[in-house]
Amino acid sequence: MQELTHYINGEHVKGTSGRFADVMNPATGEVQAKCPLASKEELDQAVAYAAAAQPKWAATNPQRRARVLMKLVDLLNRDMDKLAEALSREHGKTLPDAAGDVQRGLEVVEYCIGAPQLLKGEFTDSAGPGIDMYSMRQPLGVTAGITPFNFPAMIPMWMFAPAIACGNAFIMKPSERDPSVPLMLAELAEEAGLPKGILQIVNGDKEAVDAILYNDVVQSVGFVGSTPIAEYIYATGCAQGKRVQCFGGAKNHMIIMPDADMAQAADALVGAGYGAAGERCMAISVAVPVGDDTADRLIEELVPRIEKLKVGPYTAGADVDYGPVVTAAAKANIERLVQTGIDQGAKLVVDGRDFKLQGYEDGFFVGPHLFDHATKDMDIYTQEIFGPVLTCVRAQTYEEALGLAMDHEYGNGTAIFTRDGDAARDFANRVNVGMIGVNVPIPVPLAYHTFGGWKKSAFGDLNQHGPDAFKFYTRTKTVTARWPSGIKEGGEFSIPVME
Repeated sequence: MQELTHYINGEHVKGTSGRFADVMNPATGEVQAKCPLASKEELDQAVAYAAAAQPKWAATNPQRRARVLMKLVDLLNRDMDKLAEALSREHGKTLPDAAGDVQRGLEVVEYCIGAPQLLKGEFTDSAGPGIDMYSMRQPLGVTAGITPFNFPAMIPMWMFAPAIACGNAFIMKPSERDPSVPLMLAELAEEAGLPKGILQIVNGDKEAVDAILYNDVVQSVGFVGSTPIAEYIYATGCAQGKRVQCFGGAKNHMIIMPDADMAQAADALVGAGYGAAGERCMAISVAVPVGDDTADRLIEELVPRIEKLKVGPYTAGADVDYGPVVTAAAKANIERLVQTGIDQGAKLVVDGRDFKLQGYEDGFFVGPHLFDHATKDMDIYTQEIFGPVLTCVRAQTYEEALGLAMDHEYGNGTAIFTRDGDAARDFANRVNVGMIGVNVPIPVPLAYHTFGGWKKSAFGDLNQHGPDAFKFYTRTKTVTARWPSGIKEGGEFSIPVME
């Protein structure tokens, strides 16, 4: 049995707490490794190393820091297949999807190479007689991130790349379900030239999370996961005086207008709803066709596509559409919600409950499900299922469809499929959701824009990656400077004003 490690101060370090979590192979249901769960003392030691290393890294000019990121991009491309295979082995997603996970993180690293430009301050000369005024963006110090199981490469890079580009040290607590890729990323960062102690991986559970939240040296915390934990981390971190950004759950709607290309909409829904077994915070889990005729045509297009989906382990080849969910508990929760949907009166059009994969009976595979005639009071609509389940909620008008997306407590992403520019423009302007797709089913912004939801999908003032990341990981210091020739004549005791 492989025993994984932490990565502290440039070295793989065995856990000392005596506590471990099982790292499963989701395809077989077997335990493939043990992940150490850090104690408060182990986390505090990593923070101490980070605090010692960070001042020198902050004093390194941004261009030289950017060169480390340039090299890291090269190494990520070199090891893409290795990273994807390790990710698939622990998470269960297909190899192409795993490579996409790495690629979307890599793109944020590429964006952060622009740190010399992004960190430039502002300057005003002659703001007053003999007075210049300028601002500087300075690093926070030691920062931390708590990342989820569903994107073990992308989201860590979304956090640590801008943090270290800004001159901070970064402590990452990845998900204990699939921790190997974050460990590999830390190794690659140091191979690229990052000093020891600047990026450290401390595996753990709530004890490690609380150690981060209550450590006075840690200046900021980023989190992606479920909304209840996001609320806890945000409230606790803010109460401790930290800068905090937390991203929680989602229930993403896709509105299908009567004029939409129904085949295109169905293709988009199948990819967005069932890719990665639905374990994406930007997955489309609710289809909202406008009008019964639209709904009937959409269901007619969806059913054969869903029934043809190939479910299997990543080792079965590139034509596998999605793999297992991450744990037995996740599978059980999905199956519970499917049964609840049936009990509450939704029509199960595609029934994946009897799905079995020969040779992988103990794996965490869930067949694809499609519900129709669901209503907004049903659990399958109100709760995030995080599985291969697409729910169709019929709306009779555009305003009713818009209202469904606006009234839901989550506001991560949404989309509209239509040929009508006026409807698309109205939807994008009015809907109270953070990321909007127009004929795009998963509207995840590229690295140079920011990622973030609204309502109970996000807590904090700034989004992930893009310009917001450089604001989150720095403080602005403004200097007012005067070099007068007549200071010897004495001080002034009234507040200075413009003449």
